[in-house]
Order: sequence, then C-alpha cells, then structure tokens
Amino acid sequence: MYMENLNEEVRQYFKILSPQFPEWLLEYIETPEMQRINGTSMNCGTDYSKLFNNRYWYSNLDHSVGVALIIWHFTKDKKQTLSGLFHDIATPTFKHCIDFMNGDFEKQESTEERTESILKQSEEIKRLLNRDNIKMEEISDYRIYPIADNNTPKLSADRFEYNFSSGLVFLRVWELKDIEEIYNNVTILKNEEGIEELGFKDWKICEKYINIISKLWPSWISDKDKTVMQFLADIVKSMNVKGYLTIDDLYKLSEQEIINKILTCEDEYIKENFIKFQNATEIYGSDTPVEDKYCISIKAKRRYIIPLAKHNSSVSRIDKISKRAANDIQEYFNIKHYKYIGFNFDFKPYEY
Repeated sequence: MYMENLNEEVRQYFKILSPQFPEWLLEYIETPEMQRINGTSMNCGTDYSKLFNNRYWYSNLDHSVGVALIIWHFTKDKKQTLSGLFHDIATPTFKHCIDFMNGDFEKQESTEERTESILKQSEEIKRLLNRDNIKMEEISDYRIYPIADNNTPKLSADRFEYNFSSGLVFLRVWELKDIEEIYNNVTILKNEEGIEELGFKDWKICEKYINIISKLWPSWISDKDKTVMQFLADIVKSMNVKGYLTIDDLYKLSEQEIINKILTCEDEYIKENFIKFQNATEIYGSDTPVEDKYCISIKAKRRYIIPLAKHNSSVSRIDKISKRAANDIQEYFNIKHYKYIGFNFDFKPYEY
C-alpha cells in the first residue's frame, strides 16, 4: 500500500536511489511503527505555515525509505539497510520542533532515545528480524555503520537523503535529472581516518553538488524557519501543560491528529493563537527584545556537507580542491541573523 500511494515524483526519485527496489524491505515498511511516521512531515511544521510553500507532502517514512535505499544501493547489506530504515522510528510529531521544546536547538538529538524501546516492543518487527536471522543490536543504532551515519560535515546516507529531498520539496534547487547526475557519480571512498564514506568520483560533479545544495542550507537556519519551529514547540508545550496533550501522544498520533486536538481544545488562548500562526504571512526581526509580540532568541543547528572527492590520484575534501566550493560553504557560514525574531501577535506559552 505504501508504494502504491507514493507521489509520482517521489517514486521516480526512489528509482534513482535504487533502480531495483529491494522487495524484502516492504514488510518492514508496512509495520505499524513505521507507518506511524508517515503522518509526520520532514519539514518540521512548515507545511502548516503560509510563510512556506512546500511543493508536496514528504513524510518521515519517505525519508527513512530513501535512506534505506541509498544504503542498500551501495552496500547490499540488509542489516545496514534496516538500521537506516529504522533510524527515525522514534521521531515525534512535528519532528525537530520537539527538540526545540526540549531546549535542544543546536544538536536536535533529544528525541532519539526511544528508538530501541520502540523496536523491542514491536512484535511484528521482531518476527521479521527473527525470520531474517538479524539481531536487534545489529539494526537498532545506525551510528555503528558509517555509510548510514557519521558526524557533520561528512557525507552519509541520512545527510545525503534529506538534502536531496529537501531540494525537491522544501526549496526547489534542482530537478530529478540533477539528482541522477550527482548520485551516479558517488562511490565509497576511505576518509582521513581510514573509514568508509560516500564520496565523489569526479570533483567537478562534487563542486556542482555543493554549489546547488548550498542554496538550500540557509533556509534551515532562516529566521522564519526558526520562528515556525519554536512557535509549534511552544504550542505543543502549552497543550501539554494544560493536559490536552501527553508526551506519549507525540509518539502515537499524526500531525493532523495533533492539529485537530489544538483546534478543538477548550483553551481559547491556545486555539486562537494557533489560528493566527496558520494565517501569518510575515515575521519580524529585531536586535532588541520586542514587547507585546511573540518574541524568541535562539540559534539553530547548521546542517551542511563537505564531501570527499577524487582529485588526480588522491582523495580530499572538496573545499581543499575547489575554491568555488570553499567559497560557497563559507558564504553559508557568513550569514547574519537578527537576535530577536517572532510573529506580530502576542503569545506567551504556558510554563510547567
């Protein structure tokens, strides 16, 4: 059912990532725990704001399948592939907005702790793992596989996928033909530490990749993105403080189900301010605090990649090979922001 309901562009995109879809993966995709994250968007709440114009729904499940397909394409290893598929199984509603609610603006890792417990509580996943002779500890932490995950700014399947898909959906920076050209140039290389890492056969293709994708990165740290994410975090927190929403609800319900709870809750203050958020078409920026308006001051995680690339007979990071790529990356780090940002209406979240 999942494959039948895919957006056509996403279907074509998946075919680029893995021309032959691994049929064995489908039963894992159809488990209830994976289907739950089909109701959570990769766009961290921006689907519900008029400040953004996301092209179509791209779920956390879509992202997870994309990560799994990249890993499968390069390794043909079921264990690594499943670790990629399951890496976001504990993602809550509104994704990294809940990290913001937890005060984790810069690392955005506070919500990852439930992964192993969700896997262990799933009778269906355990049955499939037993059938395939795979141990829980071999798939419950994708960080043990460097092709699946590694530290910024290295290139991993996870980082590769959300850059690709965000460049299609969140801010259109390329078309499928560009992704295909870039992806088909990727191979497994050895990095500075002698560890396997995805990288480029041709540094010129890598340079092109950085030039395009660096146009996307500023959107993830933009003032309007941070404002939307923190506002949703504050709304969810307020719903929780007043007893309309439990923390467990964030790991059971879809985003639309949570929004319905917000819009039908008895607290008019929460409900009316959420409607104002839905209708807002601009934010403000200021170097000093703003009274009587929704006002926040936060930093955000800088997401970026500096891939490996072959150059003559050696392998180096692209910023050491290409001045153009180095400049594109540096421009991203030179972006300045207002210290205080927010919406032009007054909302102060309830406190515990």
